[in-house]
Amino acid sequence: MTVVVRPLAGPDELDLFQGLDYVLDHELADDLATGRRRPDWMWVALRGDRLLGRISWWTGREGADPQALDFFDLDPALPAREAAEIGLRLLETATAAVVPAGAARPEFGRFMPADWREVPETRAALETLFGVLTASGARPLVERLRLEWRAGTPVPEPSGRLVFRPVRDREDLLGLMTPVMEGTLDAHGQADLASGLSLREAAELHYDEELAHYTTPREWWRIAELPETGEPVGFVVPARNNYHPIIAYIGVLPAHRGRGHIDDLLAEGTRILAAEGVPNVRAATDLGNVPMAKSFARAGYVTFERAVNYVWDAPPRP
Repeated sequence: MTVVVRPLAGPDELDLFQGLDYVLDHELADDLATGRRRPDWMWVALRGDRLLGRISWWTGREGADPQALDFFDLDPALPAREAAEIGLRLLETATAAVVPAGAARPEFGRFMPADWREVPETRAALETLFGVLTASGARPLVERLRLEWRAGTPVPEPSGRLVFRPVRDREDLLGLMTPVMEGTLDAHGQADLASGLSLREAAELHYDEELAHYTTPREWWRIAELPETGEPVGFVVPARNNYHPIIAYIGVLPAHRGRGHIDDLLAEGTRILAAEGVPNVRAATDLGNVPMAKSFARAGYVTFERAVNYVWDAPPRP
């Protein structure tokens, strides 16, 4: 029987799309209702009534172009070779229809169990998916730890080594984000710099594409200073995205790294969110950023998942 690849006809086909499972399924209905997702960005591969694969893009703001490719699932009952063939057809057909001509392909992101490499079935399914991405011209950018602080977990008291004040304005924070980009261990930051952006341009991109869109109070954002001199040491940005309270960004200026200040910054950001009575606080850090991962562990954050990001570096089609 012929395999049909097509977009959803409308929101009433959401049940069809949910014929496969992923950890973000519970967000789909609200994403559609708020414009973060559109039926014509949600594609399926069908053989008769059987759902063989699905794919979907997401954006943070209604009316904007697709920002991320965050759903890509294949029927686990398919033989690996058939799954790879169907997956590549689904990916390339949907991308040609969804991503504007001449635009770069949005980054692919996938949440995975923390032990995905140790479970043979999970590893096999993910490696088939990653193989499809590679065949389409993508490359792995980074694997990340997804972390969570849970209500009831003790938050360290202020050590007194630093004093904190709210961020005054965009320039106040950008003036610190710029030097923090130097020597960054964050793969996305490294990629921005490798693309030719200056430290300042990379900081502005991060601010304007992410931080500027948080609707939670800017008064939560903190700059840390030495109490004796008022010299800035770093900053932390607690916020809430569309789904969870988060530690959105945390950084220590190069001159003050290696002195344990990251623990004070993380504790301050966690205290601010905990005071709001939230049930949890989410965060993420690159697998290779060992100092940051250790700081989260000391603060009581647990790794509940991992995530992987793939990017397409080749020039976009004309």
